[in-house]
Amino acid sequence: MAGRVTPMAGFPEFLPEGRIVEQRVLASLASTFELHGFASIETRAVEPMDELARKGEIDKEVYTVKRLHAAADEAAELGLHFDLTVPFARYVLEHAGHLQFPFRRYQMQKVWRGERPQDGRYREFAQADIDIVGQGTLAAHHDVELPLVMLEALEKLHRDLGMPPVTMSVNNRQLLEGFYRGLGVAATETAFVLQSMDKFDKIGPAGVRALLQSRTLELAGEEVTMPDDLVDKCLALASIRTADASFVDAVRALGVQDPLLDAGLEKLAAVVETARALVPGRMVADLKIARGLDYYTGTVYETTMAGLESLGSISSGGRYDSLATDGRTTYPGVGLSVGVSRILVPLIGRGALRASRSVPTCVLVAVDSEETRTQAMATAAALRARGIAAEVAPVADKYGKQIRYADRRGIPYVWFSTGEVKDIRTGDQVVADPQTWTPPAADLAPQVVQSPVAG
Repeated sequence: MAGRVTPMAGFPEFLPEGRIVEQRVLASLASTFELHGFASIETRAVEPMDELARKGEIDKEVYTVKRLHAAADEAAELGLHFDLTVPFARYVLEHAGHLQFPFRRYQMQKVWRGERPQDGRYREFAQADIDIVGQGTLAAHHDVELPLVMLEALEKLHRDLGMPPVTMSVNNRQLLEGFYRGLGVAATETAFVLQSMDKFDKIGPAGVRALLQSRTLELAGEEVTMPDDLVDKCLALASIRTADASFVDAVRALGVQDPLLDAGLEKLAAVVETARALVPGRMVADLKIARGLDYYTGTVYETTMAGLESLGSISSGGRYDSLATDGRTTYPGVGLSVGVSRILVPLIGRGALRASRSVPTCVLVAVDSEETRTQAMATAAALRARGIAAEVAPVADKYGKQIRYADRRGIPYVWFSTGEVKDIRTGDQVVADPQTWTPPAADLAPQVVQSPVAG
């Protein structure tokens, strides 16, 4: 490659220091998920376009895949997955005979979306998902178990790595659909209302009102524009937000009745009250949460991070009772995804999270001359055998130059052929044996260092 390289917007790449932070975050998430019995899987990058294009308002964002030498009239039949839930549904169907249900999975991979690049939204980004899927049925208690696992994982990132704390908002799609049906909206039209309400945080109540009245709907058997009084009730419902089950009375006060609404209220109250008892202050009922993807059928979740509310939800998901089916058996599930890139790109870019050094190397073994390089290599090997990352200086040079080389790379220790090791940060130098010397635990590997989040 020759000439100047032009960066591609929406495809973030970390420098080595940022990649260290990302790896620590992924390892922390995996650790929590595995403590709760979730098994790791990885799925292919592409799925059939007919599967990707029918999952809600996402088809315009799918990147299609086509052979370079395909015929001009050859349609693209594959697309890059835009999330990890659709490929997981296919994975369950394809491998159901080899899985034990309820199946608990976590997955960390890149996904692709043709969105307009902006802060927190990218065209290629890393996600980490957890799901519990059943065969035929899935108990309701998983609707609260799963978000508690994700909250524990995010709390660990806050405690161990200094990431900001989070609050999870929760709602129920049955509650919403039942409310809209109670207003007279036909069952075939509730998806439009749901997807309109899902834009509440982006366009505000006035924008939602305009969207709801932008087309005619079947209301009480007639094709009409939604009247102002019904829009007012939709917006009133969206304004309800409580940390306990008091939202039930607030919804009842709006005077709307429907059996599906009753079921949704009961299920959401159970989730909120359980979470309030176990993780007080971390989950709230927020009745404007809708989730635009059409495979959600029950509880839905969105999560915001303190100081980064402008990014919107950094962890979202919900219950899906009919996402996967082979025509005979249905595989219901509940899942949550955390946008790893969505969190880390702004935090790392603002310097809020960084690595204590940009390389894993703990010790640089100095070389007196090329004739003694073999001895230096043996010393480095002895250190590595004991789990201490070490590399040999690339050039035999004056010790001062080798120390400066280590300093530029962030390597904290230099080992000399005299059998002494120097902490180049403090200047302390001691006689040491590569078979027994051990640095402080904090120096063994790069640490994630936090700074105040920029406003």
